[in-house]
Amino acid sequence: MLILAAFRRVAHEMYAVLGALTPTHRHLRERLVAMFFLTLLVDLLASVAVLFSERHAPGTEIHTYGDAVFWTTGQLLTVSSQLPNPLTAAGRVVDILLELYAITIVTAMAGSFSAFFHRRSLERHPYVPPTPPPGRPTP
Repeated sequence: MLILAAFRRVAHEMYAVLGALTPTHRHLRERLVAMFFLTLLVDLLASVAVLFSERHAPGTEIHTYGDAVFWTTGQLLTVSSQLPNPLTAAGRVVDILLELYAITIVTAMAGSFSAFFHRRSLERHPYVPPTPPPGRPTP
C-alpha cells in the first residue's frame, strides 16, 4: 500500500508539472522545455559542424548528415560512447565541447530539480518563525 501511495503521489506531481498547476510546477516545466530545445539546437548545429569537418577525412565513418546526427546525439547522451572518435582537429574540438555541454546540462537539470523539491517542501510546510516568549520585546 505504501508503494502504491508513493506512486500515486509521483504521478500527481508529474501531472502537475505537465499542466503547470502551480507556479513552482510551471517554473520547472519551463526550465525543462528550455533545456530540451536548447539541446536539440546544439545537437543539430554540432551535427553540421562535425559533418563539414569529418566527411572528407580519410578513414572516417561520418559521410552523411544522418551519420553526423547519430554520432552527435550519441555523444550528448552518453558522454564518450563507443562510437568512433573524430579524426580531424575541428571534429575533436566539437567532441570536447559536446561533452562539456552534456555535463553542464546534467548539472543544470539537477539544480532545477533540487530547487523544485525545495520549493515544494516550502509550499507544503511553510516556515513559521518562532514566537518570542511572553514579556520580551520583539526585535
